[in-house]
Amino acid sequence: MISPELLRRYPFFSQLSDANLKAIAMVSEELEVKAGTRIFDEGQPANTFFFLIDGSIDLTSSVGEGKNSSARKVFQIGEINPEEVFGVSALIEPFVLSATGTAVKDSRIITIDGKALRAMMELDNHMGFIIMTRIAKIARDQLAAIRIQMAAAWA
Repeated sequence: MISPELLRRYPFFSQLSDANLKAIAMVSEELEVKAGTRIFDEGQPANTFFFLIDGSIDLTSSVGEGKNSSARKVFQIGEINPEEVFGVSALIEPFVLSATGTAVKDSRIITIDGKALRAMMELDNHMGFIIMTRIAKIARDQLAAIRIQMAAAWA
């Protein structure tokens, strides 16, 4: 459990009620990870939603034939900076991670139990709307960044 005051500091959580912040804090933990630590792997179940307090996280995805094939190539598809969320797959079906997350620097992260957060969002539709609206904006921005990377790769 973390303090609701920790969540209250950040714009991502700013429109949530005190009751929402307390409920989320109850299913959250603060985690410190060292540079080079793999936080999660692409293709694994997405059980945790993350918020980066300090540090930097690289998101990578692999493309190619077969899961263990030497023909697979790894691409950096994003970088998570302080005050950004990641692991949004924990809130979107089929709840499977679409990238691998690795700490680039020593980092401080808030981990939020994805299943518990989904249950809260289902019970409190206003809370769910606020969070999913923010997630949609993040997804839109990430898609735009990936389009730019793809255009550069094809140029």
